[in-house]
Amino acid sequence: MRLRLPRWAAVTAALTVLAGAGTWTAVASDDPPPVHRADRTLDVDGVRLDTSYFTGDGDGRRPAVLLGHGFGGSKEDVRAQAEGLAREGYAVLTWSARGFGASTGEIGLNDPDHEVKDVSRLIDWLAARPEVLLDEAGDPRVGVSGASYGGAISLLAAGHDPRVDAIAPRITYWNLADALFPNGVFKKLWAGIFFSAGNGAGAGAGIGPGTGTGSGTGDAPGTGTGSGTGDAPGAGDGPGAGDGPATGEAPAAGKAPAGAGRAAPAKPPACGRFTAELCALYQRVAVSGKPDDAARALLEARSPSAVGGRIKVPALLVQGQSDSLFTLAQSDAMARALAANGAPVAVDWTSGGHDGGDQEAERVERRVGAWFDRWLKRDASVDTGPAFRVSRTGGVDSTNGRATLRAATADRYPGLASGTTALALSGAPQTFANPPGGAPPAVSAVPGLGGGLSGLSSLGVGLSLDFPGQHARFDAKPQAETLRITGAPTVRVKVTSTAADGSAVLFAKVYDVGPDGRQQVLPAQLVAPVRVEDARDGRSVTLTLPAIDHEVEAGHRLRLVVAATDLGYASPAAPASYTVAVEGPLAVPAAPGLTTRAAALPRWVWGLPLIGLAVAAVLLLTARRRTAAPAPDPALAAVPLQITGLSKKYKGGERYSVKDLSFRVEQGQVLGLLGPNGAGKTTTLRMLMGLIAPDEGEIRVFGQAIRPGAPVLSRVGAFVEGAGFLPHLSGRENLDLYWKATGRPAEDAHVDEALRIANLGGALERAVRTYSQGMRQRLALAQAMLGLPDLLILDEPTNGLDPPQIREMREVMIRYAAGGRTVIVSSHLLAEVEQSCTHLVVMDRGQLVQAGPVAEITGSGDTLLVTLAERTPEGEPVPPVPDALVEKIGALPGVGSAARADGGLLVRLDGADATALIGELVRLDVPLTGVGPHRRLEDAFLTLIGGGAA
Repeated sequence: MRLRLPRWAAVTAALTVLAGAGTWTAVASDDPPPVHRADRTLDVDGVRLDTSYFTGDGDGRRPAVLLGHGFGGSKEDVRAQAEGLAREGYAVLTWSARGFGASTGEIGLNDPDHEVKDVSRLIDWLAARPEVLLDEAGDPRVGVSGASYGGAISLLAAGHDPRVDAIAPRITYWNLADALFPNGVFKKLWAGIFFSAGNGAGAGAGIGPGTGTGSGTGDAPGTGTGSGTGDAPGAGDGPGAGDGPATGEAPAAGKAPAGAGRAAPAKPPACGRFTAELCALYQRVAVSGKPDDAARALLEARSPSAVGGRIKVPALLVQGQSDSLFTLAQSDAMARALAANGAPVAVDWTSGGHDGGDQEAERVERRVGAWFDRWLKRDASVDTGPAFRVSRTGGVDSTNGRATLRAATADRYPGLASGTTALALSGAPQTFANPPGGAPPAVSAVPGLGGGLSGLSSLGVGLSLDFPGQHARFDAKPQAETLRITGAPTVRVKVTSTAADGSAVLFAKVYDVGPDGRQQVLPAQLVAPVRVEDARDGRSVTLTLPAIDHEVEAGHRLRLVVAATDLGYASPAAPASYTVAVEGPLAVPAAPGLTTRAAALPRWVWGLPLIGLAVAAVLLLTARRRTAAPAPDPALAAVPLQITGLSKKYKGGERYSVKDLSFRVEQGQVLGLLGPNGAGKTTTLRMLMGLIAPDEGEIRVFGQAIRPGAPVLSRVGAFVEGAGFLPHLSGRENLDLYWKATGRPAEDAHVDEALRIANLGGALERAVRTYSQGMRQRLALAQAMLGLPDLLILDEPTNGLDPPQIREMREVMIRYAAGGRTVIVSSHLLAEVEQSCTHLVVMDRGQLVQAGPVAEITGSGDTLLVTLAERTPEGEPVPPVPDALVEKIGALPGVGSAARADGGLLVRLDGADATALIGELVRLDVPLTGVGPHRRLEDAFLTLIGGGAA
C-alpha cells in the first residue's frame, strides 16, 4: 500500500525543501564536467533515510541509477562511483540503508517489508524528477547496483519492483542461509563479524571492498540537508523533491508505523541496531553452534533466491574469487536462475573479494557503466564484455610486488562443472578425531587476511594449517601436464561417525602439492563445510569442494584433505572420531571453452615506442612554435613571473575556468595562490607549466613567453598533483634517474643542496616503498628542486601530512626562498599560508579577487568584524541575523561584501568608513555590540570570496 500525504503535510514538506534550497556547491575542480549533489533526509514510516542525489550538466531526461553500499558502510562509500556515473549522463541516487550511516531504523538484513520497500520509495521519488527518463508515468528507467549488502538489495529490488530495468550486483549472496549456514554448518567467524559491524553500524565500518569517496558537494534542483522533513516520496519530500505527484498517505496521528504491531521479543542492549528477531537468531545459533530450521527460514525469506523466479532483467554478476563469505557458488546459483528466466546475464569473477585482494574496482566500475549504457540508455553499439570473464594471476610486477592480472573469457557462462577430468585418489580409509571443544582448529580462510595470498596461490604462496590426527588426506598422481581447474571439484566419500547423534561435521579442501610432496598451497584459501547426518553405520555423500580458478603445474599433484575443524566455522564441542574413505575419483572441471590472454607486460614496455614517437612529434611541433614565439621582453628578464590577461575555457564547459587573470611575482617572494574549489588554481598552474595552452593572454617567466617545451622552463621546478616514484628504488636512485631523464649534466643537478633543503637525512638510501607520506612529499619536493630552479611551483604540497610534517614542509619552502629564489604554492591550509607566504593571489570563479602582501590583505582596515549581541537586556536570547539581512548589508553602498564568521559578521568596506557602516547597521536593526578591524587570513579570505569554502 502506498502512503498518501495529507495536503497540509505536502505543503509543509515543499516549503521545507524550498527553505533548504541554495545549500549546494558544485562537485568540481578546475576540470569539467561538474557534478551536482543534493543531500536530503527521506522519512519512510518514521525511519529517516540519509540520501544523496547526483546529476551532471546537460539538458533532457536521463536514466537513473540507485547505488547501495556494503554492510556496515554508508552512502559515502559509493560517492565516487555515483559521481562517475553522473558525469556519464545518469541521475544517481545513493542512500544509507536502515541502521547505517546517518539513517535511523533497525537493520533487517534486507527485509522485504522494510529495506526492500525503501528502494521502491526511492524509485517513486525518481519517477517524479523532471530530469529522469520515464518509460511511462511513474516508471523511471532505472538500474540498481551495489556490492555485498548493496548487491543483494539490487537483486531483491528487481524481484519485488517491476520498474527496475537492469542490475549489476557485486560480491553478494543469492541465498543468505546457504552463505552463513553452508551445508548445515555455522560460519561463525563471518557471522560474528557481521553482528559486530551491525552493533557499530553508526560508525560506518563496512564489510566489503572499499570504493573510495569523492570530494565536494553539488547543486541539483530543490536541494536540502538533513534538517528538513520529508515523509514518503512525493510532493515536497525526498532528496531535493518538491515536484511530482503525491505517492501515498502518511499514517494517521497516533497510529504506529507499518509493522510496528508485529510481535517481537524485547531487544537487549547487545543487539545494537539489529531487529530483535535477528538478534535472537544470532544469539541462538551462536550458542548452539548449529543453525535451526527457523533461522534458515528467516534468512531465506530475505534472500534474492526467494524471488528468483521474478528477476527477469539484464544482470551483470560480479563475484570475487578471494571470498570465503559469499563464494562463487552464490553467483553460480544467481546465473543459472536468471538465465532460466530468459534474462541477459554476464558473469565476471574478479581477483578480490571479502577476504581482500585486488578488487579491480576501476575495471569493474567501467564494466558496470557499459552495462547500464547498453540496457538503460539502450545503446546497442556498446560492448558490455564477454558472457564470462575470470581474472587470473599472470606473475608479479617487479615495481610494486603486486600480482599482475590477465583475463580468460568465454562467449557463454560454463557453470561450475564443465569439462571435468577424473583423477584417481590413493589412500585407505582413515580415522581422525574431532577434539573436545573443536580446538585447536585448522586454518583456511581468515577474513581480511587471505585475499592477497589467494591471488598468489598459483605462484606457490599460501596460508593453511591442518593439525595431525584431525584430518584425512588422499593424493592424486603427479600431473604429467599443466591442469587448469575452473569450477567446483567433486568427490564421493563414505563417512562414519562415533558421535552420540551419529553426525559428523567435516571440512573438505583440495591442495596443490609441489613435486617434493611437502609444499602445498590451498587455492583461494577456501574450504567446503558439510554436516553429515545418520553416519553412525557409515553414509556415502558427494562432497562439492569450493569453486576456484587455479592452475596446477606439471609435476604437481592434487591432495584431498577432510578435516574435523576449521577456524571460520563451528564444530561440535563433544569429542568424536570420524572415518572417511574415498569411493570414487576427484572430478575436476576445466571449462574448456575459455580463452586466456597472455599476461600483460608492464605498461612502460608497450609505451616506449609510442613515447618515442610522441617525443619526436612534440620536438617537431615545439620547434616550430618556438620560431613563432613572442620575442623576450628585456624589461622582465629579472621578473620570475608575469601573467597578463590569461583566460581558459575547456571544451564543453559552460564557463571560463580562468578569466582575464593578471598578476606579477617578484624574486624572493613566497606567493600563496588561494581560492575555493573550482577557482581555477590548478588550471593556472598547468598553463604556467606549459601543459595546456591558454585561450587568451600570455605568461612570461623571466621575460620569456611560455610555450610547450620553452627553454625557460628549465628554470622552473614543479610539484603539481603528486609525483610518481619507483617503489623498489631508493630515494637517491629515483632522483638520479629523474635527472638523467632530463638530459642535463649531472653537475647541474645540485642534488646535495636540494636534499639539504628537503632534510631527508638517512632515509634517502632506503627503498621508497618504506617511506611515510611525509617523506614521499619531501622527496617529491627535492625532485622539484633539482637544479635549484629560480621558480618553484608547488600544488597542495601538504596534502596527507600530519601537523609536524606540515611544519617541516613550511620550513623547507622558507629555506628555499631565502636564497633569493621564488616559490608559488597553492594550498587550502590558510593558517599555513599565512605563516609561510609573503604575498597572496586570491582567485574566485576563475578571476582575480585581490593580490598583494599577506599583511596588507589581512591587516588592512577594509575588513571589519561586527560583533553581535547574544541576549537582550532582559536576558532573552537574540535570534541569529537572517540570511536576507546579511545579503542586504553586503549590498549597502560602500560595502564590498558581508559574511558570517565566529563572533559576528565580517564586512569588507569598499569606499564606506566604519562610522557610516555603524549608522546603516543601526538603521537595519542589527543587534551590534562592537565594530573593529579583523586580521586573520581565514576571515579575510572568506570575506573576499563572499563566504565560500577554500
